[in-house]
Amino acid sequence: MAGIVKNVIATGTSSGLGFEAIKQLLQQTQPHNFILGARDTTKARAAYDDLKYDSAKHNVSILPLDLLNLKSVKSFASQALSELGQKNLDLLFLVAGSLNSADGPGPNGSQWCESYVTNHLSQHYLTHHLTEKLTSSKSRIVVVSSGAIRGLRDNDPKTLDVDLKAGSGANARVVYSGSKFSQLLGAHWWRRNLPTCRVVAVSPGLIPNTKLAQHPSLGLTMDMPDAKSVSEGAENLLRAVKAEDFPEDPEQIFLTSWGEWWPKAVYQTSLDTDLQDKWCVSKEQIEKTEPIFQE
Repeated sequence: MAGIVKNVIATGTSSGLGFEAIKQLLQQTQPHNFILGARDTTKARAAYDDLKYDSAKHNVSILPLDLLNLKSVKSFASQALSELGQKNLDLLFLVAGSLNSADGPGPNGSQWCESYVTNHLSQHYLTHHLTEKLTSSKSRIVVVSSGAIRGLRDNDPKTLDVDLKAGSGANARVVYSGSKFSQLLGAHWWRRNLPTCRVVAVSPGLIPNTKLAQHPSLGLTMDMPDAKSVSEGAENLLRAVKAEDFPEDPEQIFLTSWGEWWPKAVYQTSLDTDLQDKWCVSKEQIEKTEPIFQE
């Protein structure tokens, strides 16, 4: 089995947990073909070259991807599929995340704030472009989620319509929880709509030493209970890549940082299929409503 190449498309792997997760996979005997999206491809290329991985075993291709620009997402998807060719896509690894308040205008005229576009809309749009390949490959889709989904304001999904809008003024904690909750809605939606695929949401745990976690609104430190290193957080993500002990209940898709499947009661609100449909619109609807496509 070690000789079979695993093909991976990933976001959010230029630094932090995503970079560390790919680094750990590059240290394994299993050969991998990585297609990674990065806003700064030169910097990302240098970072991976510094790992001095076995290039006879692994391939790392880095393509331009700006998750705040949906046209860039569309271009990345096209280039990634072209590079894959007839090969299967074994894993879609959606690691990218953003934590910012909803101040100011949305990216490229979007009605939505930056963190929502990054954490949900753009990666949902990317998945739309890959659906045919994902379906034929019976791929695994790993969505990097967070325990922050429990912080949805007032535990009321109606707050998303307010908090995630550009210029709403919602603080970073509120926006992060809301955008990660909408991302989890997306994981459930894709599980329903791509029945040949295995969709897993996973929390890396409390990881203070990442750029995202060092946001001043969080105040996270390594002396907190349950705090984990970046390396440990990446290991937690890779559990979702390798897991085979799936619950019988298809809605139980959330793997915690302790390696346990979260009871559905923890995220019961996200199981509402009407709510999933509301926040997981079609590729065509995204292109119809996002101003960047009207230019």
